[in-house]
Amino acid sequence: MQLNIIKLGKIEYDEAFKIQQELVKLRQDKAIGDTLLVLEHFPIITVGRSGDNDNIIVPQDFLEENNVKVNYVNRGGDVTYHGPGQIVGYPIIDLVNHGKDLKLYVSMLEDVIIKLLKEEFNIDAYTKDMKYTGVWVDDNKITAIGVFIKRWVTMHGFAFNVNTNLDHFKWIIPCGIHDKGVTSLKGLLDKELDLNTMIDLVAKYFCDVFGYDDINECSLESILQ
Repeated sequence: MQLNIIKLGKIEYDEAFKIQQELVKLRQDKAIGDTLLVLEHFPIITVGRSGDNDNIIVPQDFLEENNVKVNYVNRGGDVTYHGPGQIVGYPIIDLVNHGKDLKLYVSMLEDVIIKLLKEEFNIDAYTKDMKYTGVWVDDNKITAIGVFIKRWVTMHGFAFNVNTNLDHFKWIIPCGIHDKGVTSLKGLLDKELDLNTMIDLVAKYFCDVFGYDDINECSLESILQ
């Protein structure tokens, strides 16, 4: 199977959301193949379908002064943060080819990061349960997951803290979980990682876990032609 990979660089959340919507429609119509968007966002707080505004713990004035938007989105989950240094992956894939099972899909997304951390950095990461989705190292979350599926085509995805500024998570109660923390690969290794190298590793392990044997790295313009 072939996977299209589109690297969008640093992009506003709203723009990435519109791109996802366009690609989801094309994938549902079988006009394109499975596609993974990989990118960074400017600082933003997003609130999922089960989100609680009380989990944003800084005043609106503070967010406005720091140019941080709050977006309400159709993914699962509660409140999370996106920002520079965090690798965000948005798979636009047809789950008919991957078990047609939401729980299995979430588990496979988690396995991407778990295997990457173990095989590349000898870091033992794990998942808790469907109540606390995502990837954890000790009691700290390193990757958040929130997905949406329509006609078995996926959107939204995962946010992997690589060089992320963890102080920004103090603006929220991440995922509404009061008694757990967050971490990053930079924090665990005490050094900054090359983000381009890490993006390539994410793509590699995504293909390994999902069974793609052919990567087609392409531009957004080429896939929309």
